[in-house]
Amino acid sequence: MRPDVHRKHVPGAPPLLYAVEAAGLRWLGDAGGAGVVRVLGVGDDHLDLARVSEVAPTRAAAEELGRALARTHAAGAEAFGCAPPGVDAAQAWIGRLRLRFGRWESWPHFYAEGRVLPAAAAAVERGRLAPEDLRLVDRAMEALLDGTLDGPPEPVARIHGDLWAGNVLWSPNGVVLIDPAAQGGHRETDLAMLALFGAPHLDRVLAAYDEAAPLAEGWAERVPLHQLHPLLVHAALFGGGYGPAAGAAARRCLRTDGPARG
Repeated sequence: MRPDVHRKHVPGAPPLLYAVEAAGLRWLGDAGGAGVVRVLGVGDDHLDLARVSEVAPTRAAAEELGRALARTHAAGAEAFGCAPPGVDAAQAWIGRLRLRFGRWESWPHFYAEGRVLPAAAAAVERGRLAPEDLRLVDRAMEALLDGTLDGPPEPVARIHGDLWAGNVLWSPNGVVLIDPAAQGGHRETDLAMLALFGAPHLDRVLAAYDEAAPLAEGWAERVPLHQLHPLLVHAALFGGGYGPAAGAAARRCLRTDGPARG
């Protein structure tokens, strides 16, 4: 293997895992916004990517990420919940958890029916989400579908879908995104995911994003709502404190212990 190539290979990976990831990277790259790692080749059991040299994050690079991410989101998608072009909706995954694709008319229905509730069910099935936390999640989704939690209507955004700090590489030529779960979604989801585990210079990323594409009023209060799905995915996959964290996020959505702040 050449030193400038990074080969991803996980024994026993789900079918078409790498083909879906490659399609997502190309789709995000086609947006003309945030940089993505270059796909060099894909097979049934591997994905070859250009190796990325990493440097220390800077405020300037963070600001450019915010502006570039706004352009990626603005490229749009055909529907909430849609997959990248060419992806078989039945063969998508986030980690080892199946990711459901489809076409929903509204973001609340997509997020509740296509993301949060299936992930909660998987966490319950594996004994990693307590009944009291499940009840909070269910109540939060009822409130979302009732129109209580969602903000102003937004157009479908082209989102990375798994944009935690570990999937953001800081290179000499700017930020490079890796490991997407690319989909048609809500732009606030990517921003909330960046905040979930902390990202370098996040304040500058958000400020530059908001300057390029102003965020809707109340977006900060909706951060826990957008973090519910990744927390439930982590609960299903890893257990630990992620189940209680999902319950706490749902509680903040419901404002039973005060509004959340991003």
